Order: sequence, then C-alpha cells, then structure tokens
Amino acid sequence: MTPTLQVLGKALDAAALRQRTIAHNIANVNTPGFKRYYVTFEDELRRALNGGGGLPLYRTHPRHLPQDALSLEPRVEQERTTSMREDGNNVDVDREMVELVMNTLNYNLLVHQLNGRLGMLRHVISEGRR
Repeated sequence: MTPTLQVLGKALDAAALRQRTIAHNIANVNTPGFKRYYVTFEDELRRALNGGGGLPLYRTHPRHLPQDALSLEPRVEQERTTSMREDGNNVDVDREMVELVMNTLNYNLLVHQLNGRLGMLRHVISEGRR
C-alpha cells in the first residue's frame, strides 16, 4: 500500500469518527451538563506534512510523505471551557449540523480521491497483462 493510500485511509477513518462524534453531540443536546466532543486530525496531519517544526528529514522527492504523517491517528477531545445554556450544556445544534454537512462533503471527496487512486492501479494492472 502506498503512503498516499495510507493517509487517505486514515483521513477516511477520521471522517467516520467525526461523523459518530457529531451524532453523539446532537443526541445529547438536551442533556444537562453535557460538553461537546470534537475530532482532531487534519491540523496534526498538516503539521506533519510541513515538517512539524523540527529538523526536516531529506526527501528524495517533494511528494514523498514523511513517516510522521503515516503514524497519525484521529483523536476525540472534549470542549469543556464553553457553555451555551444555564445547565452547562455547550452543544449548538446549528454548529453541529454545519460540521455534519462539511464532514459529509469531506468524506465524499476522500472517497472520490481513493477511488481515483485505486482506479489508476486497476488500470495499470489490467493494461499490464496485454
């Protein structure tokens, strides 16, 4: 499996986890004291791809991915500092619905990218037999 396919797979995992997390937040919109959860992945991936602030390793090709990007995993964190209502709940349904739509679009884009990559591999394999 190529590094690009691995990163696409991890990004799909992050999007699926984000979908479940947003659904969990919406389900608890009326639970007193509930604090919303969110998924972090893209910012860590961006930092890993840009060198992470440390000493960058030499890459033979600018499109090669650093090992840091391949070992990243999505994380669920809780937003504890805000409150939307007097009972302590901080879930904003409008915000969650917007994030749900954005996540769905992102997921569809990732699936399209993955299908394109796999289609290229399929073409190379099938045309290579001739």
